[in-house]
Amino acid sequence: MCTAATYQTKDFYFGRTLDYEFSYGDQIAITPRNYPFSFRHAGEMNTHYAIIGMAHVAGNYPLYYDAINEKGVGMAGLNFVGNAAYADVTSDRDNIAQFEFIPWILSQCATLSEVQTLLERMTLVDTPFSEQFPLAQLHWIISDQTGSITVESMADGLHIYENPVGVLTNNPPFPQQMFQLNNFMHLSPKQPVNAFSDDLALTAYSRGMGALGLPGDLSSASRFVRVAFTKMNAFSGDSENESVSQFFHILGSVDQQRGCCEVADGKYEITLYTSCCNVTRGIYYYTTYENHQISAVDMHRENLDGDALICYPVIQGEQINYQN
Repeated sequence: MCTAATYQTKDFYFGRTLDYEFSYGDQIAITPRNYPFSFRHAGEMNTHYAIIGMAHVAGNYPLYYDAINEKGVGMAGLNFVGNAAYADVTSDRDNIAQFEFIPWILSQCATLSEVQTLLERMTLVDTPFSEQFPLAQLHWIISDQTGSITVESMADGLHIYENPVGVLTNNPPFPQQMFQLNNFMHLSPKQPVNAFSDDLALTAYSRGMGALGLPGDLSSASRFVRVAFTKMNAFSGDSENESVSQFFHILGSVDQQRGCCEVADGKYEITLYTSCCNVTRGIYYYTTYENHQISAVDMHRENLDGDALICYPVIQGEQINYQN
């Protein structure tokens, strides 16, 4: 399970949590402009926009979980198990394998409008990366500073939705996630007033009661509501430190602790990492379950005109600052 969100202050931010019971061995991967992409059904691409994101690198290929490009577009794939379905290859479409979707979009789209144009002729097809890496059942959020869309490939075709909250979790399908927000329209960051009865002297006995009823469980439907409420009411100054700190607090509202979500005997889902990308500046910030200190990789400190993948290991192990 995972949660993705966007955030706008002076700059535009995009990131996600990745919740699972184990890691595949992830790295921050920078794909420079001249790294050659070979798409299974869509030919070669030898020059493109530079990309940075979290990926599992297999055979020198970045299998991105989430990434941004140098032009200001961000994209993340989240589990959509039981609903995701991919099509067969057809002759009159751009046939893109599920694992190629993030690099195919980010390598050539400078705006969300360009993404939407590209999606009009695209089909997500059921070609796996390898026998060791079968098809992942995913849906995606794609964003720039002008807005977000959600992309879901299902048995009845490819669905593209405007995403006005800039949030995505997992199941159910996106229209149902949006509809359920109607159940929480009464939530507010302000203190409630007595609308129950004029005959009863009811008063708020605690701060935060305007959000009474905000879901607190770990289900994807509840995380969608919780992070949407948190993100849409969050306030931050415009500085980089304030913005990044606030973004991690927003996604911290859906953090998963070891022991609270058992997926098998003795195995627990946890928030393996949380990312926060300054999409405007091309900086990838992250924390991990074992390391709450924010680490960062700036794509513009690298040679983006190269042709070789640039990778940084994820820093693990808690970093504690002793003051005495």
